Amino acid sequence: MEAFGGVLLMLCAVLALLWANSPLAPFYDALWSAYLTVGFDGAGISKPVLLWINDGLMALFFFLVGLEIKREVLTGELREPRRAALALAGAVGGMVVPALLYVFVAAGTEAASGWGIPMATDIAFALGVLALLGSRAPIALKIFLTALAIVDDLGAVLVIALFYTAKLSVVSLVVGLAVLALLYLLARSGVRQIAVFVVLGLVVWVAFLKSGIHATIAGVLVALTVPARPDARGDSLLERMEHGLHPYVAYFVLPVFALANAGVALGGAASLGSPVAMGILLGLGVGKPLGVLGCAWLATRLRLASLPEGITWRQMAGVAVLTGVGFTMSLFIAGLAFGQGPLLETAKLGILLASTLMGVLGYVLLRVGRPVPTSLRASPTA
Repeated sequence: MEAFGGVLLMLCAVLALLWANSPLAPFYDALWSAYLTVGFDGAGISKPVLLWINDGLMALFFFLVGLEIKREVLTGELREPRRAALALAGAVGGMVVPALLYVFVAAGTEAASGWGIPMATDIAFALGVLALLGSRAPIALKIFLTALAIVDDLGAVLVIALFYTAKLSVVSLVVGLAVLALLYLLARSGVRQIAVFVVLGLVVWVAFLKSGIHATIAGVLVALTVPARPDARGDSLLERMEHGLHPYVAYFVLPVFALANAGVALGGAASLGSPVAMGILLGLGVGKPLGVLGCAWLATRLRLASLPEGITWRQMAGVAVLTGVGFTMSLFIAGLAFGQGPLLETAKLGILLASTLMGVLGYVLLRVGRPVPTSLRASPTA
């Protein structure tokens, strides 16, 4: 699933680039800028199709991220501090160092607000590359990358909530938080009907949309209220919702997002020599691998963590390079930081170039290593 999802994401990004640079480019712009109204009797919400995708469909992606975060904290790699230390250290370094390098390049310019762009890893792309490596990618390496990317996503969510939020509407925010509290109480009281979480989750999404806080944050917060304890069926509502939603996000939401957001006119206003592009290239291309590998190494030197069995520092270096594939979250934050215009187009170009280079380089570094012993490989169903 991860391999095909990553490949599909790449194909949609390539298609968007070709479309935006073809004679059909006006239709590309017209499609995503066309207004769509949902509602009745003047009480609906009217937005361009692009914003319905970025604010609406991507809320499902963030909801899935929230489910994954909760699962990892309760039962996964982030449950025990020592087991999580390596991924936590790498993730923190992989967020802080790229942001600092971006600020170093763009400080004092109109591009400065984009410092959050190179902070997060695109888990679909990165795991897709690992899956394509087959026996050269041990399961422990995939687990490390997944845990690191989930911490990355949590950091990106916090950055969006704290630094890329418009003017607040207190009334709408209070309504959204009140419904969240109701969802929590219903979950605690034993409610397990998916429809309840869907309907009340939509109310929270609308409230956050009206409040000024980015509506996708509602997806994460609603996910955190979903019960994680096994019920009479032997599994949890969280597991059922995560497994049920994953194919729709991987095969529809993220590809549509890529198609709508990755199109940039290469002969237009975008410039690789601008502080935006240089900051992104430096952040994703240098800051991410250095931050991840450096902080992971420091954690092992301080005896806070240790390398998983069978994993070498050469393989860790290859995975650190793969974390420089920002794509989905980077494009998302770029839209929040710059809106529409030349800065966004330049940011897209920098993100696409850096993500492609780091994906290829990470694949090559891991490909030239020795195959993994059979006992350390992922099982066919892993």
